[in-house]
Amino acid sequence: MKIHEKYITRCIEIAKNGLGTTAPNPMVGSVIVYNEQIIGEGFTSAYGGPHAEVNAIASVADKTLLHKATLYVTLEPCSHFGKTPPCSDLIIKLGIPHVVIGTMDSHSKVSGKGIDKLKAAGCKVTLGVMEAACKEHHKRFFTFHNKKRPYIILKWAETQDGFIAPKTRKEQKPVWITNPYSRQLVHKWRAEEQAILVGTKTVLEDNPGLTVRDWTGKHPVRVVLDRALKLPKHFQIFNNEAETLIISEKEIDFSNQVAKQLADYLYQKDIQSIIVEGGRETLQTFINENLWDEARVFIGNTNFKQGVKAPHISRKIISETIIDTDVLKIHTNEN
Repeated sequence: MKIHEKYITRCIEIAKNGLGTTAPNPMVGSVIVYNEQIIGEGFTSAYGGPHAEVNAIASVADKTLLHKATLYVTLEPCSHFGKTPPCSDLIIKLGIPHVVIGTMDSHSKVSGKGIDKLKAAGCKVTLGVMEAACKEHHKRFFTFHNKKRPYIILKWAETQDGFIAPKTRKEQKPVWITNPYSRQLVHKWRAEEQAILVGTKTVLEDNPGLTVRDWTGKHPVRVVLDRALKLPKHFQIFNNEAETLIISEKEIDFSNQVAKQLADYLYQKDIQSIIVEGGRETLQTFINENLWDEARVFIGNTNFKQGVKAPHISRKIISETIIDTDVLKIHTNEN
């Protein structure tokens, strides 16, 4: 059978349905093709549920076609028992003769073992179809397992004259730089990542909830830096809407490599991705230590003339998007 990249493209498309719910599992997509037609497709269920390949197989109406079909999948099928049985075992049991894999799994529990098991059972395996796109799609999972830290997204809004906050906040708390559409997008992002991080000053000045209010989805874990444990308990971050991790000087040493220590701490907590939404000092800490993967920067249609300068970042911009009166610039930290 001829291999078509469009089927891996479809795998990536449907895999995104699992964004924000599958971690610590990867958000995998899978389609099953017979006679150049998709006869089944699936993506990874919320953590603890069936994997993409299982859901794709279950969606096939006529199971007798499986022994003549090709299964496409973004990531190497698992070969170990976790919350669910190995996907490679099910593929072998049902006699699916050909598996096309976007990229190999770098997780030590899988890494090549699923491919070896399939080949040993007589299944034809094609590896590396649209590999770059699949690695980009699985960037959170790969960063966590290869770099032993979460995928780190920096986010802030700045004025056209380069300020992140005004000189005073007497009139309004918080002070909005962006429009409602941009703010809704930020809530969508929160639902897509496992955690969100801010510093003490941001909590004291804005009393943020750090939840998904303007979107539908799971609230991220709230990670709050509170070195001396001085934040009042009546603040919103202490309510029961979402889990909150308070990091004080009991957990890390705030005098050196704070971002690195935070990344190590969050890795131990099994957090694969985080949005850093803190103030300038917190954001610049990650930039200075070169410990970030993306920076999502809104430029609002306003000027402060004076105030707190926005963080300085020099990496390349990979996209610019107009959102009504705002401009969203996305930087990447690729070398």
